[in-house]
Amino acid sequence: MDQHGIVITTNKMAFLLDLQTIERYIRNTDHINSDTIKMPCLSQLRFYLKIIDISYLMENTNTPINSSVIETILKNNYIFNNVLIVLKPHIIKVSSKLDMAIVWLDIWNIQSSSKAKGLINQCFNVGSYIWGANMNLDVL
Repeated sequence: MDQHGIVITTNKMAFLLDLQTIERYIRNTDHINSDTIKMPCLSQLRFYLKIIDISYLMENTNTPINSSVIETILKNNYIFNNVLIVLKPHIIKVSSKLDMAIVWLDIWNIQSSSKAKGLINQCFNVGSYIWGANMNLDVL
């Protein structure tokens, strides 16, 4: 068992019924606290997303936006429900003359990339600003 949980490999494609069988077996094991078990899932890849058209300074301040603020905004936005962010968001100021930034996110996604695809070209409001998420095709 590693820091991410139990990893089980198979020699065939797993289906929902297989995952439910694995979950039931693990929940019935005596030495595992069943309250800490989450639903099993298929292996995932890391996808990079970038959010564009963001003000580099927080609204009504001269303070640069930081990754903690970005994480809070994402957690409170419905389009990021069920999206697991791998690392802290990385913020890059577009230029020294512009008050604009790009935020890079690393997210976990299943191989079909359905979560990432669901975020492509989505916009969401943050205060009086509207941000757009565009996917960069890089995968880890």
